[in-house]
Amino acid sequence: MQPTPLNLRARLRAPKAAAIAGIVFSVLLMISIALILNSTASVLGDAGTSFLANKNTLLALNLVPFAGIAFLWFIGAVRDRLGEREDQFFATVFFGSGLLFLAMLFTASAVAGSLLLLDDNVSNPSIVLTYYNLGRTVTRIVLNTYGIRMAGVFMISICTLFLRSRVVPGWMALLGYGLAALMLLRIGSIDRLGWVFMLFPLWVLLISVYILIDNYRKQAGVTPEES
Repeated sequence: MQPTPLNLRARLRAPKAAAIAGIVFSVLLMISIALILNSTASVLGDAGTSFLANKNTLLALNLVPFAGIAFLWFIGAVRDRLGEREDQFFATVFFGSGLLFLAMLFTASAVAGSLLLLDDNVSNPSIVLTYYNLGRTVTRIVLNTYGIRMAGVFMISICTLFLRSRVVPGWMALLGYGLAALMLLRIGSIDRLGWVFMLFPLWVLLISVYILIDNYRKQAGVTPEES
């Protein structure tokens, strides 16, 4: 039985939604992570170099919720695209690791945001310095030790689903495995290797751009039949 044009268009909209959400998520997360890691890169000094007054940090924290919303949309749209081809085991890991990653991203952002309130409400520089160093350490550990590994598990599970369903070329899935391995097995200073976190949104951006381009190709192919 041939699919009706309505059902065909519905299937084509799913990857388009996933691609757009993935692109939005990738761009917002890269901006947010870059600003947060850069702002917490060094210990707060006594001269007015406080990260707490840094407008870049405030911008990053305001972007994180929107990145999270786009990420949830991306997960939902990808699962809708996979449909009956979705393996229950890997889909559970894919969904669970995605939610854990998002929770850690929000937790790290909340800790960083609390430092802004601390700067506004505490006038004693020594107290601000003490809590800043604690908050800085917690933020970077949550992102660079736990969050990055949940992102790696997310990539491995979704790459497995991509290989089985052939939604994207095999080399993209294999590239995802390699990048996920770097994120899972990374060792060393959380300060020096913090930018490895960027591999995750960059890979999502690559996948999303491909899906969006492939979606437009399919639409161009079915348009003449519908008219």
